[in-house]
Amino acid sequence: MIKTAEQMRVELRERMRGGTGTVQIMHVFEQEELQGKCRLLARVTLEPNTSIGPHPHDSEEEVYYILRGRARVMDDGQERELEPGDAVLTGGGRSHAIANAGDEPLEFMAVILTY
Repeated sequence: MIKTAEQMRVELRERMRGGTGTVQIMHVFEQEELQGKCRLLARVTLEPNTSIGPHPHDSEEEVYYILRGRARVMDDGQERELEPGDAVLTGGGRSHAIANAGDEPLEFMAVILTY
Protein backbone atom coordinates (compact mmCIF):
# COMPACT_ATOMS: atom_id res chain seq x y z
CA MET A 1 0.00 0.00 0.00
CA ILE A 2 1.28 3.44 -0.91
CA LYS A 3 -0.07 6.59 0.76
CA THR A 4 0.83 10.13 -0.13
CA ALA A 5 1.13 12.77 2.57
CA GLU A 6 -2.15 14.27 1.34
CA GLN A 7 -3.94 10.98 2.13
CA MET A 8 -2.75 10.86 5.74
CA ARG A 9 -5.16 12.01 8.42
CA VAL A 10 -3.97 14.98 10.47
CA GLU A 11 -5.28 15.30 14.02
CA LEU A 12 -4.90 18.34 16.29
CA ARG A 13 -5.00 17.80 20.06
CA GLU A 14 -5.14 20.62 22.59
CA ARG A 15 -3.18 20.17 25.85
CA MET A 16 -2.51 16.49 25.07
CA ARG A 17 -2.17 14.36 28.22
CA GLY A 18 -2.20 17.56 30.29
CA GLY A 19 0.57 19.18 28.26
CA THR A 20 0.61 22.65 26.69
CA GLY A 21 -0.34 24.01 23.28
CA THR A 22 -1.66 22.15 20.23
CA VAL A 23 -0.07 18.87 19.12
CA GLN A 24 -0.26 17.94 15.42
CA ILE A 25 -0.39 14.20 14.69
CA MET A 26 -0.08 12.97 11.09
CA HIS A 27 -1.22 9.34 11.08
CA VAL A 28 1.09 7.67 8.55
CA PHE A 29 -0.94 4.45 8.70
CA GLU A 30 -4.06 3.89 10.80
CA GLN A 31 -4.25 0.94 13.18
CA GLU A 32 -6.81 -0.85 10.99
CA GLU A 33 -4.48 -0.56 7.97
CA LEU A 34 -1.73 -2.50 9.74
CA GLN A 35 -1.59 -6.27 10.27
CA GLY A 36 0.89 -6.15 13.16
CA LYS A 37 0.38 -5.13 16.76
CA CYS A 38 0.85 -1.43 16.17
CA ARG A 39 -1.56 1.07 17.74
CA LEU A 40 0.08 4.23 16.39
CA LEU A 41 2.47 5.10 13.56
CA ALA A 42 2.60 8.87 13.25
CA ARG A 43 4.70 11.96 12.64
CA VAL A 44 4.15 14.35 15.53
CA THR A 45 4.86 18.10 15.48
CA LEU A 46 5.19 20.26 18.59
CA GLU A 47 5.54 23.99 18.04
CA PRO A 48 7.68 25.98 20.53
CA ASN A 49 6.18 26.01 24.05
CA THR A 50 4.18 22.85 23.29
CA SER A 51 4.34 19.56 25.18
CA ILE A 52 2.69 16.18 25.71
CA GLY A 53 2.18 15.58 29.42
CA PRO A 54 3.28 12.54 31.41
CA HIS A 55 1.45 9.28 30.66
CA PRO A 56 2.14 5.56 31.24
CA HIS A 57 2.34 2.70 28.74
CA ASP A 58 0.92 -0.55 30.14
CA SER A 59 0.93 -3.67 27.91
CA GLU A 60 2.56 -1.60 25.16
CA GLU A 61 5.68 0.38 24.37
CA GLU A 62 6.20 3.68 22.58
CA VAL A 63 9.19 4.82 20.55
CA TYR A 64 9.94 8.47 19.86
CA TYR A 65 12.50 9.06 17.08
CA ILE A 66 13.53 12.72 16.78
CA LEU A 67 13.54 14.06 13.21
CA ARG A 68 13.91 17.84 13.68
CA GLY A 69 14.35 20.28 16.55
CA ARG A 70 15.24 19.73 20.20
CA ALA A 71 13.19 17.69 22.66
CA ARG A 72 13.14 17.59 26.44
CA VAL A 73 12.02 14.09 27.40
CA MET A 74 11.05 12.75 30.80
CA ASP A 75 11.39 8.95 30.74
CA ASP A 76 10.49 7.11 33.94
CA GLY A 77 11.71 10.03 36.06
CA GLN A 78 14.89 10.70 34.06
CA GLU A 79 15.02 13.99 32.10
CA ARG A 80 17.17 14.33 28.96
CA GLU A 81 17.49 16.61 25.95
CA LEU A 82 17.36 14.86 22.59
CA GLU A 83 18.38 15.99 19.09
CA PRO A 84 17.69 14.67 15.58
CA GLY A 85 18.70 11.02 15.33
CA ASP A 86 18.11 10.33 19.04
CA ALA A 87 15.36 7.99 20.26
CA VAL A 88 13.61 6.92 23.44
CA LEU A 89 11.68 3.71 24.25
CA THR A 90 9.09 3.63 27.05
CA GLY A 91 6.95 0.67 28.06
CA GLY A 92 6.25 -1.93 30.71
CA GLY A 93 4.12 0.44 32.80
CA ARG A 94 6.69 3.23 32.84
CA SER A 95 5.73 6.86 32.07
CA HIS A 96 7.12 9.52 29.79
CA ALA A 97 6.51 13.08 28.59
CA ILE A 98 7.99 15.22 25.81
CA ALA A 99 8.32 18.97 25.24
CA ASN A 100 9.74 21.21 22.55
CA ALA A 101 13.00 22.54 24.03
CA GLY A 102 13.81 24.91 21.17
CA ASP A 103 12.65 27.85 19.07
CA GLU A 104 11.72 25.83 15.96
CA PRO A 105 9.12 23.08 15.52
CA LEU A 106 9.98 19.70 17.05
CA GLU A 107 9.14 16.79 14.74
CA PHE A 108 9.36 13.13 15.69
CA MET A 109 8.04 9.75 14.71
CA ALA A 110 5.90 8.02 17.33
CA VAL A 111 5.25 4.28 17.21
CA ILE A 112 3.15 2.42 19.79
CA LEU A 113 3.49 -1.37 19.75
CA THR A 114 1.13 -3.50 21.83
CA TYR A 115 1.85 -6.85 23.49
